[in-house]
Amino acid sequence: MSRFLHSKYESLTPYDTSGEVESMKGFIRLNTNESPFPPSPKVLAASYESSRGLNYYCDPECSQLAEKISSMFGLKPSQIVFGNGSDEILNFLFMGFCEKGAAFPSITYSFYKILAKFHDVDYIPVPLKKLKVDPSYYRNVKGRTIFIANPNSPTGIAMPLSEIEEIITSNPESLVVVDEAYVDFGAESAVKLIQEYGNVAVVRTFSKSRSLAGARLGWCMACEELSQDIRNIKNTLTPYNINAMTQAAGLAALEDEEYTRKNIDIIRMVRDNTRTRLQEMGFEVTESSTNFLFAKHKDISGEEIFNALKKYKIMVRHFTNPSAISDYNRITIGTPEQMQIFLEVLKGDIK
Repeated sequence: MSRFLHSKYESLTPYDTSGEVESMKGFIRLNTNESPFPPSPKVLAASYESSRGLNYYCDPECSQLAEKISSMFGLKPSQIVFGNGSDEILNFLFMGFCEKGAAFPSITYSFYKILAKFHDVDYIPVPLKKLKVDPSYYRNVKGRTIFIANPNSPTGIAMPLSEIEEIITSNPESLVVVDEAYVDFGAESAVKLIQEYGNVAVVRTFSKSRSLAGARLGWCMACEELSQDIRNIKNTLTPYNINAMTQAAGLAALEDEEYTRKNIDIIRMVRDNTRTRLQEMGFEVTESSTNFLFAKHKDISGEEIFNALKKYKIMVRHFTNPSAISDYNRITIGTPEQMQIFLEVLKGDIK
């Protein structure tokens, strides 16, 4: 590092982007939870058309997107705030709403811990109970902002809405952030709780079910008071954070729900079939409500399986930390053809 870097950033541990670089070209990428399907043709056409106006600044409020999403969820446009991916929204939330600290599961999306450390937020890693989030463990967080990914990653397990509501109602002095990156694949959304409670924010992304991971588009839904606070942070730091082509792509994706639903249905069908096949091969697999599976073999280590697949240019996500999940691999659901190759390689390598 250079001698000019602020001392508080000397020990930063960046988010792990392994597998997302140019060297992964030619691999079957079952490690980053992207959609295996390209964007809708309507998305491509809308993005191209919007490029004609790139000499002008984009709409900082993403007005058309806000109108569309608000009509879909029964909210007001003023209750929607957009981010450069849902990660930017999470950054705003850690930056502006964690003065009393944060609490989130000990095994969950690793970016929460990174953001907490980056913003010097005191945080509590709340243990899971048999790999599940247990609402009873969140009854003494003392006003900390609570972050819950539902379904959780990397476990893939979803909480019922009643348990999310239990966390919200038992912590009236805490903001509860429900990160719904994977909700479209089988979980119940907490959006309906926004109108009933003033301490809940729901974060969504276009990266997973809508095939726009590369476009970087996410949004947050909350009561108007919370939304305005988040918007003030956004407009202070990055008022033009969503470029015109991404706005056009997002709107076109929302207007082609038939394409999205078709792809979701295929992914869910392939996911469930793959889970059954893995169990037949001696794997223990969690009940997934996402576009990935979380699996460990009864006899073979997770690292050994990861390395064996890598030899065949198949990438899955292996976790060495925490040690409680080191025997697991997270397996993104690819196309039916990709998953067939994955299963054939795996079957041939496990003797």
